[in-house]
Amino acid sequence: MRLLVINPNTTATMTEKIGAAARRVAAPGTEILAVNPGRGPASIEGYYDEAISLAGLLEVIGSRSDYDAVIIACFDDTGLDAARCLTDKPVIGIGEAAFHMAAMLSNSFSVVTTLGRSVPAISHNLARYGLAARCARVRASEIPVLDLEDPLSDASARIGHEVARAILEDRAEAIVLGCAGMTDLARALSQAHGLPVLDGVVCAVALAEGMVRLGLATSRLGGYAPPRFDKSAPVPPGRGPAP
Repeated sequence: MRLLVINPNTTATMTEKIGAAARRVAAPGTEILAVNPGRGPASIEGYYDEAISLAGLLEVIGSRSDYDAVIIACFDDTGLDAARCLTDKPVIGIGEAAFHMAAMLSNSFSVVTTLGRSVPAISHNLARYGLAARCARVRASEIPVLDLEDPLSDASARIGHEVARAILEDRAEAIVLGCAGMTDLARALSQAHGLPVLDGVVCAVALAEGMVRLGLATSRLGGYAPPRFDKSAPVPPGRGPAP
């Protein structure tokens, strides 16, 4: 099978890191196609960045069909609902995947993310997915996303500090890492702190593979029905703006 793993930002080094993480856990015979749009923000840190990344993200999905499932590798699950309207193949957001797996491995979990401005979007998603009660706290390490790509930054140590605080103060039994750029830290943090530390990229790969093997598809009824007409085409008569 082929999994299209999309980093919605334009930072190629992060895309490479995400692709490497996905390939490490993919089953034999699963091909990982790790890509990012050619236009959009270099990082996604809040609502505005999410909004301006959508066009590039949806272009990638709509322009190709060489995949069996799609993984959106942004922890805010950027464009998830719109992407599910573009294809009946499974589309999985790494935030949603990690939350659900953490809820099956622990009574309560904490999220450690990047900047404080990302906390509201993550909290809203937890409520929307029905998992807010299972999350003890969403913690911001106040690390800019692109610092995760800098080997000279202290990002790893600061994230580890927040994990330790989550165990002590939140009584968290598991940790969800709240950024795709943290994907390479999960295993070491789990070993260092003695609890499950979940990275949404690998969680999403496992779920996507399972859905494809089961022959599951996204519902075309209701909210995930395909667009009624091609939004990239000229506006049909009578649908343009009022004079």
